[in-house]
Amino acid sequence: MAVSKKEIGECPIDATLSVIDGRWKGTILWRLFDGPMRTAELRRSIPEITERMLIRHLHDLVEAGIIDRHDAGTVPPCVHYSISEYGMTLGPVLQVLCDWGRTHMQRRVKKNHPRSRAAAPTSPASPPSSAGTTRNVRRNVSPA
Repeated sequence: MAVSKKEIGECPIDATLSVIDGRWKGTILWRLFDGPMRTAELRRSIPEITERMLIRHLHDLVEAGIIDRHDAGTVPPCVHYSISEYGMTLGPVLQVLCDWGRTHMQRRVKKNHPRSRAAAPTSPASPPSSAGTTRNVRRNVSPA
């Protein structure tokens, strides 16, 4: 019997994915591992995300205890988000997922563009979106 996305089954992988599953959650977490960011900064760093979806994902991650919401209590509101101590334990998991994803993306490119068809005319590839890119400079994400 299938388990709904709201329920956590007995599979640890399902439990993990129930927290980080979502089109933008990985990108949000990746950005926050560089340090705390205000909502507007996060929004600007992920141009393709809508504000509504950003707020929804932030709320989910706060509720799961993965990120902390800090409200300065000022007018206008000054809210920023950071990775919680518990969320820091996701750092190695996200790094492994990123490494695997990078390998998978390269594999797909090779599969779709075999050398035997290299002489055939092809259209130029569009540049990758900055929202899904990974940065080489990462701060230490291990939960020391």
